Amino acid sequence: MQTVVVGMSGTTADDVIAVAREGARIELSDEARAALAEARSIVDALAAKPEPVYGVSTGFGALATRHISPELRAQLQRNIVRSHAAGMGPRVEREVVRALMFLRLKTVCSGRTGVRPEVAQTMADVLNAGITPVVHEYGSLGCSGDLAPLSHCALTLMGEGDAEGPDGTVRPAGELLAEHGIAPVELREKEGLALLNGTDGMLGMLIMALADLDRLYKSADITAALTLEALLGTEKVLAPELHAIRPHPGQGAAAANMLAVLKGSGLTGHFQEEEAPRVQDAYSVRCAPQVAGAGRDTMTHARLVADRELASAVDNPVVLPDGRVESNGNFHGAPVAYVLDFLAVAAADLGSIAERRTDRLLDKNRSHGLPPFLADDAGVDSGLMIAQYTQAALVSEMKRLAVPASADSIPSSAMQEDHVSMGWSAARKLRTAVGNLTRIIAVELYAATRAIELRRGLTPAPASQAAIEALRAAGVEGPGPDRFLAPDLEAAEAFVREGKLVAAVEPVTGPLA
Repeated sequence: MQTVVVGMSGTTADDVIAVAREGARIELSDEARAALAEARSIVDALAAKPEPVYGVSTGFGALATRHISPELRAQLQRNIVRSHAAGMGPRVEREVVRALMFLRLKTVCSGRTGVRPEVAQTMADVLNAGITPVVHEYGSLGCSGDLAPLSHCALTLMGEGDAEGPDGTVRPAGELLAEHGIAPVELREKEGLALLNGTDGMLGMLIMALADLDRLYKSADITAALTLEALLGTEKVLAPELHAIRPHPGQGAAAANMLAVLKGSGLTGHFQEEEAPRVQDAYSVRCAPQVAGAGRDTMTHARLVADRELASAVDNPVVLPDGRVESNGNFHGAPVAYVLDFLAVAAADLGSIAERRTDRLLDKNRSHGLPPFLADDAGVDSGLMIAQYTQAALVSEMKRLAVPASADSIPSSAMQEDHVSMGWSAARKLRTAVGNLTRIIAVELYAATRAIELRRGLTPAPASQAAIEALRAAGVEGPGPDRFLAPDLEAAEAFVREGKLVAAVEPVTGPLA
């Protein structure tokens, strides 16, 4: 099993994916343990002073004006966790909870939060034991970070609330900790606050969405190329010299991917040999690299933001290298929230153009000789008519999901926290959008491969043939009379989601960009 070592810095997106999705074990570096101890000594010294220090010896938010006496401070830290664990709604996915816990541990280990080494070790122990706190859909405004989701995680560290064990059963957290020999933490000054004050949930979902979208954009280039073939279009618009004069990197990469898939095709270039020859292919085909490329460039910016956030120590107050403990606003989720919303917009447009290509394949007036709805016996058979309806419904929802969450703000905490990011909400809707985009691409794949096989007498590109053969081997049937479509579409969705489409093509094309 892979092991991820957490130090004061250097955590990568791959580390997050490994812990969240692959169950990688976590170890704390000696450097991190030393930094934790040093920062804790600063907090302990401030706690011993009579002057109030926010988060150490005061209340929180709008209640920060009250100085808390030493005998009540442990209760204060327990109470902030209990009161802030106020989420509602469905449970959040296991991988999201593991990502946000790991990212909080990453910040704790930076030595900027004042948390004791034993608390950090307990966080690692809980993750390594496969214990996943129950976190709910609603509760975060994305400022001061993901408060409610992180509070539910901190509650588990205290041995309170519910958590899911490694067997998938939800039980009292205290029972699960005891079974794995983990002692509940007794929180001290600042520690409860430090466990709650971060952008970890929205960042974790951003990192996982970027990994998924990287695969989906490659998949969309492949399906766009398959549709171009099925429509007997021209690959000339993909020439590198055309994209060099509009040098957006993503556009050039998408065009190169499509050209690689189409290499050796016997279907392309027939667009001027028909009874009604075309001068140009439709926008949904001809402009595929421009749309997919703009999304790729949006992803590049989002990765930059994610990398910067990974290098950050988000907490309030924070322990600075010179020993000061200062309040700040670094917990505000705006940088992450914006790119989560940008990605939802780009994903919606990619889904929209894929649906337009699918519709063209099914329309006998625009498909250049293909049967209506790619049906076996049109009229008796409906073919893929309703598969496109499903795809259209998904696109419509993606357009709604593209409405930015980060443009909203609802004041809280008696107007102390009077502007919030809604970054958690942006992340949640992006996860839905990514799932929908997977299904939309799967429908185009299903239609395009069937259409190519209906072009009898013409030979597809070797890469296209490899995709068709792999899809059929995965249990997705080809042309024929009407049958129960949902299982085929579900299998096509899994084929795309699991990266099998890209894996089928790359041995022929080489690595896609």
